[in-house]
Amino acid sequence: MNKKILIVEDDISMQEELKALLENTSYEVSVLKDFANAKEIILKSNVDLILLDVNIPYLNGELLLKEIRKESNIPVIILTSRASELDEALSISYGADDFITKPYNPTILLLRIQNVFKRLNQVKDKIKYRDLMVYQNKGTLVKNQETIELTKNEMIIFLYLLTNQNRIVSRDELMSELWNNEEYINDNALTVNISRLRSKLVSFGYSEAIETRKGQGYILL
Repeated sequence: MNKKILIVEDDISMQEELKALLENTSYEVSVLKDFANAKEIILKSNVDLILLDVNIPYLNGELLLKEIRKESNIPVIILTSRASELDEALSISYGADDFITKPYNPTILLLRIQNVFKRLNQVKDKIKYRDLMVYQNKGTLVKNQETIELTKNEMIIFLYLLTNQNRIVSRDELMSELWNNEEYINDNALTVNISRLRSKLVSFGYSEAIETRKGQGYILL
């Protein structure tokens, strides 16, 4: 499955240049058009990485990143024409995964993107939730030397909820995430998977980890 990248850049020629470069490298690419509602669109975008320009309308890129980080750990590479160490430090402190200056070298940008995905995959295999270790590649949850296995679908759901912890995730988002991982399940099957995942978390003592928000979705606390 090709990685999805969202371009947040208001310069039309730069948008087109980035889009062509990324599509030629087999990434799926979308371009943000509505800068007034950038944060809301980004949080619902279901992309794998964001290329975020600093000088965008309404809320500059660094402040937008700061707002996004309150609710999501989606990877972000900052693009900027400002090249000082202070700007780089500020972007990293706000939660950027990398920082690249314009005019950028296309090969360097692609390598930076690859490195972010590589780091993400390494980290993703071992994630902590409270005092529980989550091993994605093994499909297991481990606590105090006790291990529980999750099915592939249960792990996909749990990782998505964990990535978006303390934010309400809709059923549609979870269905899309499963489909993106080539797991085509229906609405009833999603309910069953959520129920089984809940039961397994209960067995580790997390009786209210996944909360249902009526008419909205689920939230991992």
